[in-house]
Amino acid sequence: MIILLVLLFVLLFFGLGFTAHLLWIVAAIVFLVWIIGLALGRGSSGRHHFYRW
Repeated sequence: MIILLVLLFVLLFFGLGFTAHLLWIVAAIVFLVWIIGLALGRGSSGRHHFYRW
């Protein structure tokens, strides 16, 4: 029974670590898209047309 609990904790922490690493990658990609959008979104008037708000 204890071995199963230890195995469950190991799988849980492995899954959390993998998910956290994946979220860092997604955050970096979103940040790059945001920076590119700010760079490309500037029109001749200096206003941002990439975003709608």
